[in-house]
Amino acid sequence: MNAPLPIAAAGVPLPTARHVAIIMDGNRRWAARRGLPALAGHREGAEAARRAVDAALAQGVPWLTLYAFSLENWRRPAEEVGGLMGLLRQGIERHWTEMIRRGVRLRMIGERDRLDRGLREAVERAEASSRANTRLNLVIALSYGGRAEIAGAARRIARAAAEGRIDPDTIDETTFARHLETEDMPDPDLVIRTSGEQRLSNFLLWQAAYAEFVFLDVLWPDFAQQHFVQALSAFALRERRYGARPG
Repeated sequence: MNAPLPIAAAGVPLPTARHVAIIMDGNRRWAARRGLPALAGHREGAEAARRAVDAALAQGVPWLTLYAFSLENWRRPAEEVGGLMGLLRQGIERHWTEMIRRGVRLRMIGERDRLDRGLREAVERAEASSRANTRLNLVIALSYGGRAEIAGAARRIARAAAEGRIDPDTIDETTFARHLETEDMPDPDLVIRTSGEQRLSNFLLWQAAYAEFVFLDVLWPDFAQQHFVQALSAFALRERRYGARPG
């Protein structure tokens, strides 16, 4: 059962995060500690991702971004990468009818061209079939890197400026953000990372500029709904100043 979020002194619930982003770390260590192949950890990690979706729905969080596979992950052994891609495709195809019924909309950010055809088509079908859903926007960062995304935005802006569609003197943060893959998404309020590591690992580098961070000492396959609630509770108690002084 989900624990309630903290209540302010006046009896009014404290603010919750509109957009939660999760760095799902620890699958390989979870498997190694049990003498299992890495793919076993990824398989259990997929179940943890489903629990995170359940928790976001239960807590009324409208945006959830999951860091599923980074650009750097392509350097892992081909067998592991192939197995993980198969798990991702299987998960989408097996569970997406249920996700649509629950009001989930799927989006993907990352370099689609590097995905195999079957996974890319499964993602595109899920995106198209869920476009009208509004209860939860589930964003999968797949074949994604924050630096590559920023470089891509810079190229698009430079191209537009060269073609006379943008005046370079008018380029500001808003202009830049409109050329990112997340152009129509709110920035994350809360970034959660599991496994005890405390770094961004090239994830949403631009968007997380003012995010709050919660680092959990739990490997991703062991992530449960109470961990999601724990992170939301910590977020609710923080004072967000965005560089300004309170008062």
